[in-house]
Amino acid sequence: MTEDDIYRASTQYRLWSFTPDTLASLRATTNAAAADSVRAAFRNLNPPDHGGVKAEVDCLTVEEEQKLVSYYCLETLELVDFCQYPTNVKATAVQYLKRFYLTNSPMTYHPKEIYRTAVYLAMKSEDNFRYVKSFAEKLDNVTAEDILAPEFLLTQGLRFTFDVRHPFPGLEGGFMELLAFTNGKGIGGPLIEKAPKELRDDMLAINSGPGTTTHATTVKELVARCQNAHGKAKELLKTSALLTDAYFLYTPSQIWLSALLLVDEALARFYLDTKISPSSDMKPKLFVTLRQCAGMLRSSPAAQPGKEEKKELKRIVKKLAQCRNPQNLDLVELNKAQKRDPEVNGGQELDENIAKKRKLEREKSMKESEDLFGPAILDKGG
Repeated sequence: MTEDDIYRASTQYRLWSFTPDTLASLRATTNAAAADSVRAAFRNLNPPDHGGVKAEVDCLTVEEEQKLVSYYCLETLELVDFCQYPTNVKATAVQYLKRFYLTNSPMTYHPKEIYRTAVYLAMKSEDNFRYVKSFAEKLDNVTAEDILAPEFLLTQGLRFTFDVRHPFPGLEGGFMELLAFTNGKGIGGPLIEKAPKELRDDMLAINSGPGTTTHATTVKELVARCQNAHGKAKELLKTSALLTDAYFLYTPSQIWLSALLLVDEALARFYLDTKISPSSDMKPKLFVTLRQCAGMLRSSPAAQPGKEEKKELKRIVKKLAQCRNPQNLDLVELNKAQKRDPEVNGGQELDENIAKKRKLEREKSMKESEDLFGPAILDKGG
């Protein structure tokens, strides 16, 4: 069984790999279904034949949903960094959040209530377990119950598949191979007939090329070049690869090779030359795919939203406050109700106390949406 066969048998390939068209179609379907559900929920809460006013709910668009989810992916990165959890927890948590919102809408479940749970679930999946109470204590105004309440919803959205294949191990393995080539000990692929020392000489002969300005003339300089490329590529994998759709559209090996291609194209080309015969028809096709992936990594959103992005996010959050599904405003109470009666969210009427609580939660949500990034700064300059 080849490595390719093993990957194709994984849940990541079978359930979470798409073409650009199928990915866009899935998001559009999710958005349309959520919008229909929201409008139906508002009609049930305020029916026209009981004195209610018939008004069309202005729901989020697919693009607005993606902007909001992207922002909370950034929040996830910051939260994991704040808690000083390892990179694999960070990467897995972001993928959990992105996977969840392929079939769930922010109008149904607000990302601010899901992303903390995604981090907690990633800690368990990545063998970095912390008690939920100790995790909650690191956060402001968050209880252990707030984190646990959406956990089953999240696992349902993930289709109970928790394995995430990351590009980090591939990058580390490629880096070790490059170092072996610099020492004259690297071995090429099955169809590469050059001896290890010949490959090292070829490596010394590669030009600086796009992505680097240094041409290594000694083994020491060559090692430094590999280390520099490795560090830059790893940063891309920890940011750009997580914040784009790369995991949905490309394999882990394609992602890390694309990152290497961005930071040192000549080095990436040399590495692939040691694996694939120059006469192979596969090489041109592979470079087309790698360049497409590299273009996606290059277009990644900034780690911190700018002024215009913040303004747009505020607008979206205010709009979301008006179109959130009123049945799911309080996930803690909803979780308790489902434990009491599994049919609560399947069409059964909620009792009057829960309905009132939801109304209060909705008013609270609208108030919080006034300013996503904190209170406005008063202009005292006159």
